[in-house]
Amino acid sequence: MISDPTVNQVARAAETVLGRSVHVTAASDISRDLAVDSLALMNIVMELEDHFDISIPIDRLSEVQTVGDLSSLIDTIRNKA
Repeated sequence: MISDPTVNQVARAAETVLGRSVHVTAASDISRDLAVDSLALMNIVMELEDHFDISIPIDRLSEVQTVGDLSSLIDTIRNKA
């Protein structure tokens, strides 16, 4: 079980969008390990935006490679709100 609730929610969003179970850690590479393409990533981001009631700027996604990167970005945005 993943202890970080934001990483856990990223995993849930990925499962919803991909329609399959995924095993993630903060170090999981979104593209390579989860086999997520850019369209699926955008759908995952939209799921997360809805869940956390935030807006994730598209230009900030270029910094995201791992689930931990996405989780940190979400936490940063949430803490500024």
